[in-house]
Amino acid sequence: MNLYLGCPVWSFKGWVGNFYPKGAKPAEFLREYSRRLTTIEGNTTFYAVPAQKTIEQWAAETSETFRFCPKIPKAISHEGKLADTIDRAHGFVDVMRQLGTRLGPMFLQLPPRYSPGLLADLQAFLAVWPRDVRLAVEVRHLDWFDPPHDDALNQLLSAHNMARVTIDTRPIRDLQGDVVLAGSSYESLLEARVRKPDVPVVPKRTANFLFVRYIGHPELKFNVEFLDEWGSYFSSQMKADADVFAFCHSPDNLIAPNLCREIHQRVRKQIDIPSLPWDSIKPNIPEQPSLF
Repeated sequence: MNLYLGCPVWSFKGWVGNFYPKGAKPAEFLREYSRRLTTIEGNTTFYAVPAQKTIEQWAAETSETFRFCPKIPKAISHEGKLADTIDRAHGFVDVMRQLGTRLGPMFLQLPPRYSPGLLADLQAFLAVWPRDVRLAVEVRHLDWFDPPHDDALNQLLSAHNMARVTIDTRPIRDLQGDVVLAGSSYESLLEARVRKPDVPVVPKRTANFLFVRYIGHPELKFNVEFLDEWGSYFSSQMKADADVFAFCHSPDNLIAPNLCREIHQRVRKQIDIPSLPWDSIKPNIPEQPSLF
C-alpha cells in the first residue's frame, strides 16, 4: 500500500518563498513540486489534451515514483452520453500512457445533470475502459447518494475495480472560521462554497485504491477534526492493502501543500510509511505553521 498526496496545481506563484524556494521561476515549479509531494490532480487535461512534448517534459522533471492523475476531458465527460465518446476516451488514454510509470489513476468527473437515469450509459462506458488503467469516478447528482442508486453505483465500480471519488467540502461550509478571515481570503472562501459541490461525504471503498479530494479551510486550525478523521481512515484502509490518492485544495490553494503534510503526519503516526520527499529538503525558506 502507498500514500500519494498532492494538490490540484503546481504552477502557483503564491507558493514561492513558502512552499517553493525564494526566487523559484515558473519553469522550475513542477520539479520543485515533485521534490516535495508525490502526486498531482491533473485538472489541466479537463480543458485540453497535452501535446507529446509536454508529456515528455512532465516525465523528465519528475521521479519514477511520482504520479499524475489526469482528469478526463470535458469533451468526453460533459458533452452528451459517455457511450458516444468511447473512441475519444481511448484516444486520451493512449496519449496519457506516454507518462509510463508516472501515470496514476485517471478520474472521470460527471456533471450535476448526470443522474442515475444514465446508469446504463455509465455501465457501457466502464465496460470497455482499459483494464490496465486505474479509473476513479466522481458523481455530483444528489440522487446517486440515496438508495438504491448508491448501492448500484458502488456495485458497478466494485465489479470493475474502480474507485468512487469522495469529495469533502465540509471545512469550507463550516461557518466557524469565517470570523477570522478578511478581504481576499474570505472572498475566495465564498467563491469556493458556490463552486464546489455540496454532496454527502460517504467514503466507500470500491477498489484496491482510494481517491479523495479534500477542500480545506484557508486557516489550518479549522481543519483539525477533518484531518484527524481522514488520517485514521487512510491508515485503516492502507492496513487493508489499499493505495490512497488524496488531493488537498483550499479556496486560494495557499495552504494546500501544508494540508497534505498534515495528513501525512497523521497517517505516519498510525502506520509505517516512508517520509514525504519534502521532509528531506533543507529549507531555505521559513517553515509554514504546523498543527503539531
